[in-house]
Amino acid sequence: MIAEQGEILAANEEDWARGREQGTSPSLLDRLKLTPERLVGIAEGVREIVQLPDPVGDLLETIERPNGLYIEKRRVPLGVIGIIYEARPNVTVDAAALCFKAGNAVVLRGGSSALSSNRRIVAALRSALSSTGLPADALQLIEDPNRSSVDEMLKLNGLLDVVIPRGGASLIQNVVKNATVPVIETGAGICHTYLDDTADYAMAEAIALNAKVQRPSVCNSMETLLVHADFAGKHLPALAEAFRAANVELKGCAKTRELVSTAIPAGDEDYATEYNDYILNIKVVADLDEALAHIRRFGTMHSECIVTETQAHADRFLQEVDAAAVYHNASTRFTDGFEFGFGAEIGISTQKLHARGPMGLPALTSTKYRITGSGQIRS
Repeated sequence: MIAEQGEILAANEEDWARGREQGTSPSLLDRLKLTPERLVGIAEGVREIVQLPDPVGDLLETIERPNGLYIEKRRVPLGVIGIIYEARPNVTVDAAALCFKAGNAVVLRGGSSALSSNRRIVAALRSALSSTGLPADALQLIEDPNRSSVDEMLKLNGLLDVVIPRGGASLIQNVVKNATVPVIETGAGICHTYLDDTADYAMAEAIALNAKVQRPSVCNSMETLLVHADFAGKHLPALAEAFRAANVELKGCAKTRELVSTAIPAGDEDYATEYNDYILNIKVVADLDEALAHIRRFGTMHSECIVTETQAHADRFLQEVDAAAVYHNASTRFTDGFEFGFGAEIGISTQKLHARGPMGLPALTSTKYRITGSGQIRS
């Protein structure tokens, strides 16, 4: 891929210029943009995937039955995986590499905004497959930009074994509601950070700023900051100024706006929005109970954080919050396959069956029982 850097970057520039002309938001343009440095990082990610242990064939469990049957449970590939995603051409590479490493074929359907980039990247990857004696057709790209191509893909029972959507809430919900192929739901992240009354201010500021501004365009960034009323009375104006200095637009409840004059009103529609941008909701809450109730109502079971020095509050938060990843005194930005030590991820699963949280290579496999006997029959 690095050998074809020039062609890939030229194709990406076509996509980026078209997106800018069409008024695409800066945060989405950032997700779309490829640079020489980002390509080096993507290529290094592939090399890291290559070095990961191959999960296929792993022995997970053995059972010896009284009748002499010997049973093994081993990992096997899922089969043919469909990936539907939006304006992140790096997903094209990550998804292909992860699926191949776990013994799967993959059909990619990226967003129309990255079509030129994806064509060049897939051409490079197919060439690499052929050069190593692997079947190039194990990697397919659907180039039809019409939504009908997604609708068709969702009903390819018998051809696709599973579909994994990666993107915003509307994409994911369309896939979940309309697919007849099995789906692993990923991505949508309305993530919260709750600053408890005993939170250390310096820690709280660092965590909250990191969760929002380190890279706001990704699914594990914070969209709503919940602040205990006692903490807010002492520290919210200073914290709001830190966000203002980071160019974050603030929306808030009535109590927030009493303390932060620059905040504009926030309501239920805002709390239910995944901005992926330099926009943050702030809500002042009476206590942990109100914070938990807000997360139950508006969270997407992705990543949630409490900042507190009260261990009992931390324990309760970690126990009661229903999410793939729950944090005590750490940024939600760590919900990531690399950060968890998995080497890479296909996405963040927010459902409960098959896989949950960052999906590394084992999540791209199923299992098979192998039974060895010596002539046993069932009576």
